[in-house]
Parts: sequence; structure tokens; C-alpha cells
Amino acid sequence: MSVLRALKYLIGFGAAGASSVVVLDQFEVIDLTESGKIRGIRTALTTCSIILDYKRSLHGIAVESLEYHEAKAHAHSRSAEKLLQLVWKNRGTYVKVGQHLGGMDYLLPKEYCQTLRILHSSAPQSDVKEIQKVIAEELNVKDISEIFSHFNPEPLGTASLAQVHKARLKKDGRIVAVKVQHPNVRSHAEQDMEMMDSSLQQVLKFFPEFDLMWLSEETKANLPIELDFRNEVQNCLRATENLECFPWVKLPKIYTEYCSARVLTMEYVEGGQIDDRKYCEEHGIDFNHVSRLLGTLFSEMIFVHGFVHSDPHPGNILVRTKKVPSFWGGEKDEIEIILLDHGLYRELSEDFRYSYASLWQSIINNDLPGIERWSRELGSEEMYPLLSSIVTGRSWEVVEKGIQNVEFSQNEDDTFRDEAGDLIVDISHVLGKIPREMLLVLKTNDHLRGLEHYYGVRGDSSGFLDMSKCCLRSLHNLKLERNQSTDWTSYYDRFHQRVSFRLDMLKISLYEWYMWYTEDNEDSPIGYDINYEECVDCDKNEEQSNKGKKKNETIRARMATT
Repeated sequence: MSVLRALKYLIGFGAAGASSVVVLDQFEVIDLTESGKIRGIRTALTTCSIILDYKRSLHGIAVESLEYHEAKAHAHSRSAEKLLQLVWKNRGTYVKVGQHLGGMDYLLPKEYCQTLRILHSSAPQSDVKEIQKVIAEELNVKDISEIFSHFNPEPLGTASLAQVHKARLKKDGRIVAVKVQHPNVRSHAEQDMEMMDSSLQQVLKFFPEFDLMWLSEETKANLPIELDFRNEVQNCLRATENLECFPWVKLPKIYTEYCSARVLTMEYVEGGQIDDRKYCEEHGIDFNHVSRLLGTLFSEMIFVHGFVHSDPHPGNILVRTKKVPSFWGGEKDEIEIILLDHGLYRELSEDFRYSYASLWQSIINNDLPGIERWSRELGSEEMYPLLSSIVTGRSWEVVEKGIQNVEFSQNEDDTFRDEAGDLIVDISHVLGKIPREMLLVLKTNDHLRGLEHYYGVRGDSSGFLDMSKCCLRSLHNLKLERNQSTDWTSYYDRFHQRVSFRLDMLKISLYEWYMWYTEDNEDSPIGYDINYEECVDCDKNEEQSNKGKKKNETIRARMATT
């Protein structure tokens, strides 16, 4: 249903009847969310209201005047609130898109990002009776008491497509977390995407600078994958294999016998949400170290394995401490990162990983010709300075000087955001040209930078060095894979690549030790468990994990037949 069709339907109701229904729905006297036509009318009315608000508020005001910028900021705030109300009422797919918009600091006005960011930690709940009905239907039982001896009616958390409940398995008494898809999200998905597509077209018509059609296309492509939880099972198993060399990363164990397309039963894992400042302070968790671990984790996914968790908003990452053996004897507390919600991963092609890693290496080495070359390779055309700024979250002036040479400041952040507001047309053009897989990588970067900004650790040099290591490993492995010739020159090239790689890694490690010594830190410069030599070995050592991989392959086969 398009926006115009929804408005025609509203007129078709008759003025009195339509007004009554809309008013009752607006003030939540009646809940008509399950009606596709009402959801469409809400979307149409909100879209028209936002467009008219901007037109009315900015009419007749000189564009360069202070009054114009103030009026525009107020219009942004009002429109963001209207959009949040629409998302909250229509639920499901709308929340998913709202979460994405809330992390797009480089494109959208700050008023939208600040308002919509609440969706990262809160979303509308479904009635527990409807949730239990979904479980019974999906797991082929008359009542969920056949599977669970206890099922907590209060959800542990609610997301855009599902909510999670704590339960106890009747079979063996294990405590589990049960992720259940919202009852009607699948049936509404196609129509919701049609409505949002139409709304974005109307916005584009009146505001050409806001070309977000690529967002609609990405959501259309990814939503069917996320709505089938069997994909999440396979993603979780594969990610567990990829990250097994990081003992500080925890992915919940999946109980496949209690999983289906709309139900996912997993190990119950306790921890604090990563943006819960109070929890971190009470448990002595240093977010500088957490930020570094997150940077290492996602650099490993992007550069080394090319298999990336693409929805790492704060609600999907928990943090806690655990006891580990101390070098001096006894035990000590160390941080553990818990990664949840594996419904959306992106498989990065080898060519993309090579180009993206080469771009980052050029940025790290302050190689301006390399930055231009690899940015153009990724589709930026002549706007390569803009793409490098989007990738790094730093201004082009800083990229030119070398991002490792210029300390990040709040002033730079404010300037970057202000300039981004003036470059919306160009940013939209670049995002429409780059590979689709890069959009989800940028989304991942946005979420991580948002956390860094929240805790005030943007630009921390140790995280930058960790990412540099992953980037070097990725290029080293990709170059070796591409050079498989058996002539003597190829042998020499491979030997030279290995030596250069080891020397580069040594230089970074020595610089880390220097930083640690000069800054008088108590912790090791390399940090607990960030052992890159071990990771290089675990990429090749198949014997160590062969047993676990065979088990996971069996589970995948079982899920596929299901």
C-alpha cells in the first residue's frame, strides 16, 4: 500500500468515520495495529505531517540566516518525535528501520539520531499469551508446559522482531533464554516495507537531499533472512568457530532441538548491557578496555573472516567479569564480552575485503594516493575524501595529516557533524554507489562509535593499533592466497610478504610497549588474551577445532532438514 493509496482509503472511510477511527487510534483508546490499512494510514499521515512541518516552518526564511538554522533544528526535533511515535505504534519492521536510522550519525541530523537511539534498548512488547501460542505452534506441542517447567511471563528484553523470555527446561532443569518472534511481524513485513518504500519516495520528492532508498533496498533484502531463526542458529555456530581464539568472547550455546523458524532456545547468560554505565561502575569494568576488545572483535570479523555481525547495537552486547588464573598465582577478574542476536550477518567477498583492508592500510600509513585508489575501487568516484571520512569518522583534514597523529576532540566531532549536515546530498550519493556489503560494515562501525562516544573514549590509540593488526593479517593472508604460483619468483614474493608482515606486527607491538611505558599504565600493553600470534595459528590449526566443527556441521545439517 502506497502513501497516496492510504490517503485515498482514509477519504473513502467518510470524513466523520475516518476522523473518529484516527482519533481513537491516536489517543490509544483502541489498538488497531493489526490492521494493515490502519498501519498504512498512520504512515501516510506521519509522512505528510513531517513534510508539511518542514515546508511551513522554513517558508520565507533566508537559508543562510541563524533563524533558518534554529527553525530547522526545531523541525528536526518535532519530526523525529513523530517518527518515533509511528515506529513505536507500528512495531516490527518499523522498529528495525528506526534502529538503523538511530545509528546514522554521519547522514541524519543529530535530533533524529538522539531521539531514535532509544530503540536500541527498548521496543514494544507482545502479549505473553500470544508469545506462548507461537512457541506451541512452532515446537508442535499443545501447551508449552510440555517443554518448560517454568516460563517467566516478563521478557528479559524486547527487540524489533522478537522478545526473549527466561525459562527452565522440563527435561533436565537447565535455565535457558527463549527468543520468540512477535506474532504478526512476518505477515506484516511485506506490506510494511511497501509502505516505507513509498514514504521514502515521497520524502525524496520533496527533499532530494534525503535519498534513503538504498536503506529500503537493504532492509527488503535482509528482513526475510532475519525472520527465519534457523539462519541465526547457523550464524551463531559459524561465529563461535571463527572467534574461538578469543577466550574473552562468549556466544550462547544453542539448543537446536527447541529451535524453529520463529523460536530460538539458547543458553541463559547473565551480564550487563554494554551501555549500562551503572552496571559497569559497580563491577569495576573499564570501558576503555571494553572498547578495545570490541574493536578487536569486530576487526577480526571484518578483516580476517569476512563474516560480520551486522547489528551490534547496545542491546545485543553484554559485558561481565569472570575469574581467570593469574600469572602470579590465584585468580583475577577479567572482562568477558557476550555477543547476542546473530540473525543478521554479512558475508564479505574476498575482493571487497581486499579493497577495504587496503583502504584502511592506506589510511593508517597516511598514503593519500592509496586512499584515493582504494576509495575509487569501492565506488566513491571523485568523492574519495568523503568516503574516507565516513569510514574513519574523522574529517578529511585529519585523514590527510594521519588519524594516528591527531588526537580526537569534541570540537572535531562537532565540526564533523555540522559539515555532514551540509553534505547530505553527497553522502547519499556515495552510499548509493558503494557495494551493498559495505553498508552493513558502516552500520557496524556506527554502533561501535556510538558506544565510544557515549563513554568518551573516541580516538583511543590502543583500539586503533588492534585494528591495524587485524588489517595487516587480512592483507597478508589474502595476498598469500592470491599468489599460489610455484615459480621461484613467487616463492620469493611469499617469503618477502611473510617477513614484511612479521616486521610490521613487531613495529606495532613495540609501539604499544612504548605507549604503555610512557603512560604509566598498570595493565599489559598487549592486554589480556589479545594474542595475535595465537590467532594467526588458530586460522590454520584445524586439528584443534576439528571435533567441534564436525559437531556443528551435523547440527547445521539437522537444522537444514528441519
